[in-house]
Amino acid sequence: VQLQASGGGLVQPGGSLRLSCAASGSIIGINRMAWFRQAPGEPRKWVAPITALGSPSYVDCVKGRFTVSRDDAKKTTVLQMNSLKPEDTAVYYCNADLRHPSTGWNTYWGQGTHVTVSS
Repeated sequence: VQLQASGGGLVQPGGSLRLSCAASGSIIGINRMAWFRQAPGEPRKWVAPITALGSPSYVDCVKGRFTVSRDDAKKTTVLQMNSLKPEDTAVYYCNADLRHPSTGWNTYWGQGTHVTVSS
């Protein structure tokens, strides 16, 4: 079982990026999915979790600019980021609680994708 994140890159302030995260392997259940980010010299922090029922939450600094969604059939979660600011620069990680038929529920992390907001 693994999570694979993609979609990072360099964007100018005010621009948009769309991050995707796909789960693969023997998965028989998906619970909470989430996006975290880690800026240089800072600890990893949650940005936008989404519950199994599709209810999202957002850290205050991204409300109104970021949208998290999920597609359980495709085993994916997407973070749409608009009106990006330099302070959004970070490595973004996806995170999910996945159920394996043998090992049960575990929390998994994607490998991280770099987002740089700069002119």
